[in-house]
Amino acid sequence: MTPPPPGDAGAPSWHDVAAFDDLDSDFPLGVEIEGQHVGVFRQGDEVYALENVCPHAYALLSQGFLEGGVIECPLHAAQFEVATGRCLNEIGQRDLACHSTKIEAGRVLVMLKLVS
Repeated sequence: MTPPPPGDAGAPSWHDVAAFDDLDSDFPLGVEIEGQHVGVFRQGDEVYALENVCPHAYALLSQGFLEGGVIECPLHAAQFEVATGRCLNEIGQRDLACHSTKIEAGRVLVMLKLVS
């Protein structure tokens, strides 16, 4: 993807969040990008980025329990698929927003999903 031309305010852009080798498959990374909480999850050679705040009650999912590609909220056991953001039980209330990711030169880049 080509970066937006200079002066194109508000256009989506890639944000460098971590070195790929620093990510641990057992411990998600929580970051803030443009005021949004984003959870970064490594699953083998893939990296996923999701909305990091549980829809049920304010809790950072990156502080939850990760097992088998599923993140569980640390407060009330809401569960979400890391690869898709799909809500797996009723307490989670809704699916999570997924953000685009890519790896370049050993760095993990995230592009926030535009919310309309």
